[in-house]
Amino acid sequence: MKVLVLNCGSSSVKYQLFDIQDEKVLAKGLLERIGLPGASITHRPHGLDKRVVTTEIPDHKAAIKLVFAALIEQGQGVVREVSEIQAIGHRVAHGGDIFPVSVLIDAKSKEGIRKLIELAPLHNPANLLGIESCEELIPGIRQVAVFDTSFHQTMPEKAFIYGLPYEYYSKYSIRRYGFHGTSHKYVAERAAMMLNRPLSELKIITCHLGNGASIAAIAGGRSVDTSMGFTPLEGLAMGTRCGDIDPAIVTFLMEKEGWTPAETNNTLNKKSGVLGISGVSSDFRDLEQAAESGDQRAQLALDVYVYKVKKYIGAYLMALNGLDALVFTAGLGENSPLIRQAVCEGMDFLQMWVDLKKNLVRGEEVDISTSASRGKILVIPTNEELVIARDTAKLAAEPC
Repeated sequence: MKVLVLNCGSSSVKYQLFDIQDEKVLAKGLLERIGLPGASITHRPHGLDKRVVTTEIPDHKAAIKLVFAALIEQGQGVVREVSEIQAIGHRVAHGGDIFPVSVLIDAKSKEGIRKLIELAPLHNPANLLGIESCEELIPGIRQVAVFDTSFHQTMPEKAFIYGLPYEYYSKYSIRRYGFHGTSHKYVAERAAMMLNRPLSELKIITCHLGNGASIAAIAGGRSVDTSMGFTPLEGLAMGTRCGDIDPAIVTFLMEKEGWTPAETNNTLNKKSGVLGISGVSSDFRDLEQAAESGDQRAQLALDVYVYKVKKYIGAYLMALNGLDALVFTAGLGENSPLIRQAVCEGMDFLQMWVDLKKNLVRGEEVDISTSASRGKILVIPTNEELVIARDTAKLAAEPC
C-alpha cells in the first residue's frame, strides 16, 4: 500500500509518500508561502536530488494539486498515476477529548475537527482544508486523521485538570491536552526496541526538544503526564514561547502595556522564550555561538531552557516512580551534544551518566549512557510521519 502523509499548516504543506510494505519513503517535500508572493515547492524523490520551483500557490487545493503533479511527473515522480496512492493520512493538531485515537475521515469526524477549531485556531482550519481539498481532488480515497493530542488521552484526571472552577472544564473543555503525541509515541516504541524489552514494562521520559518543545512521562507505553497543556504554550521555555509563567503576569502586562488579547497572545507565543530572554535568536545554534562569544543573555537563555527541562524530568521521576530510559529527540534533542550533556548533569543520584564521546553525535539513533549507568540515555531521531502512515494504512485497510 502507498500512503501519502500530509501536514497542512496555515501557509505550508509538508508531505511524504510511503510504500508501507517496507516503510520506505518514496518522496517527500514542502510547499511554502501558500497564498503569498514567492511561494515554492521543494520536491525530493528517493535517491534523487531535490528540486525547488518557485510558482504561484493561491490556496491549499492548488498546493495539493502540485503535490500530486510532482509525485507523477516524468523523471522526478515516483508513481505513474495518482490512483496508485491508496490512502492519505493527515496530521491534525487538536483532537480535544473527542478523538482519543486516529480515525477514518467521514462527515462526523470532519465536524469534530471543525468543532475543535476554537481550541486550535491556527492549526485545525488548515488541517481541515487539506482534508477537504483531497476529497475534491481524489473523490472516494480513504483518508485518516492522526491527532497530536491523542497519545496523551491516557493521562489521568489528576494530571489534566486545572485548578479552575470545574464548570469551565464542563462548559469549554478547558484542560491539559498535550501535543507532539506522535513523536513521543514513536520514540518510546523505538526505545523499547533498543533496550530489547517490552514497552509495557518500561518507565520512560521522552524529551522532544526543538523550537517547540515538550516532555512526556510514559509508563507501560501510556502517557501519564506531559508538559504542554491546553495549548502548546504551557511547559518549557521554548524558542519563542514563554512556557510556564504566573498567570497574573498576563493581566498585569495587558494593563501596563495596553495590549489587546491578540497582542498578548502574539507576545507570549512569538516574542518570548529564549528569543525574548536573549534578544539574539530563537535558533539554538545562534545562541550557542553567542554564548561562546561571551554574550551573557544568550547564556542565560540556554541556562533557563536547560533548567526547565531538568525540572520536568525531576517531576516525572516522581510521577513514574522510577526511570528505565531518558530519551532525547527532535531538532535540538537529536543535534545538540551541549544541551544533552547540560540536561544530564547532576543525575548522579539516579546513577545515570552521559558518555562524553558517545554524546558527540547528531541525528543518529544511539545509546549515549556510560556502561556504569543503571538507566539508559538514548538519542532517537523522531519520525512522526511514519506513525501517521502506519495508522493510516491500518485504518484504511479495514472493511467499509
